[in-house]
Amino acid sequence: MRDVDLRIAPGERVLLTGRSGAGKSTLLRALGGLLEPENGDVEGELTVDGEPPDRSRQRVGMVFQDPDSQLVMTRAGDDVAFGLENVGMPRDRIWPAVDAALDAVGFGLGRDRATAALSGGQKQRLVLAGALAPHPGLLLLDEPTAQLDPDGAALVRAAVDRAVADRSATLVVVDHDLEAWLPLVDRVVELLPGGGLTEHPSGWTPPPLRFPVRRAGLPAGEALLRAEAVGYTHRGSDRPALAPTDAALLAGRTLAVTGPNGTGKSTLALLLAGLRAPTSGQLRVGPTLRAGLRRPDRPPARWRAAELVERIGTVFQQPEHQFLTGRVRDELSLGPLRAGADRTSAGRRADDLLERLGLAPLAEANPFTLSGGQQRRLSVATALATRPPVLVLDEPTFGQDRDTWAELVALLAEQQADGRALCLVSHDAAVVDALADDVLRLGNPVPAS
Repeated sequence: MRDVDLRIAPGERVLLTGRSGAGKSTLLRALGGLLEPENGDVEGELTVDGEPPDRSRQRVGMVFQDPDSQLVMTRAGDDVAFGLENVGMPRDRIWPAVDAALDAVGFGLGRDRATAALSGGQKQRLVLAGALAPHPGLLLLDEPTAQLDPDGAALVRAAVDRAVADRSATLVVVDHDLEAWLPLVDRVVELLPGGGLTEHPSGWTPPPLRFPVRRAGLPAGEALLRAEAVGYTHRGSDRPALAPTDAALLAGRTLAVTGPNGTGKSTLALLLAGLRAPTSGQLRVGPTLRAGLRRPDRPPARWRAAELVERIGTVFQQPEHQFLTGRVRDELSLGPLRAGADRTSAGRRADDLLERLGLAPLAEANPFTLSGGQQRRLSVATALATRPPVLVLDEPTFGQDRDTWAELVALLAEQQADGRALCLVSHDAAVVDALADDVLRLGNPVPAS
């Protein structure tokens, strides 16, 4: 981020937008007092209430893109109470404030729910409750609804709207779901990739999404992978993370998995990807995936790493959970090398994907220094690099601007056209509409008790 001149008045509501990698998250972290001068080259001046941001941290509530980076306690209620204790709230007021904040964001699982057992969307609601509970003077939200189902996202926006309704708090929000936030903000500020910004006038509407050319639907091919009543229960829990579920991944077709947060969508993705063994039911593997296995009788969760990586490509809900190297180019070469490709062909595949997804200028960068949207594109590219017959993708369009969204959707459509089977876990109705041949909607969230 550079050459940004911006003044935000007390009580103002600002929607911050811009291309992936333009510096939106960097600006929010700077406003929150979380960037130190020794971490990079700093130009210009940034103040909050006329002081350096690090002196105003106690008056700032912030929600990051990755909720796991914000959770500090093992129980949900304790996590919200932690921030209230830090700002010195009297003990007798803490738990009523915790309950009010949890109710405001629709977190209906109770104070005692273990944070480790929450879905990504449930974690997102919990960290938002922690940010809202102390009634901050400056509320900074980075993609606060990206992992939420539509009803949950609407509930969160309503909670934010109530929190800033009396103009006692200032709001700066980053979200690629621009249309949903426009009625709640005073103005839209767009950071430009080359530096600087532009402000959009009242009544501005964003350009429409560019859908790729509509693909011709392919007839159902071989059932590469079939789930028969698969379910999963965490050890020591009496509630299933995923109730028994049937699913089929067919060559040349996409199965979209949708439904409310907490119904087990990401758990199902991990089971289909062979990264977790079901605790009930079974996965049946088709002839194409069985061919060449040393032990073809074994389920995917017991395949060797090299066997798995060349048969099933996976995109995790949190992209940074799957990065293993210190360079973007090495990250893309790792899978093909593990699957037996030589360095020349692995490097060629890496370069092709870097160019296609707009990551070529970042080839030498550390994956953990990328923006959230760039990390997501890299995680998708790593899944495609080994050209596996099956792709399991958890929220693959998270954090994308309109142009990178369209490029990702077009790239995934090409995988379908090449005969691969795709499983797409997403709350993004537009990508489901663009790509899905079949839709599996999981049911109601597992009750608290």
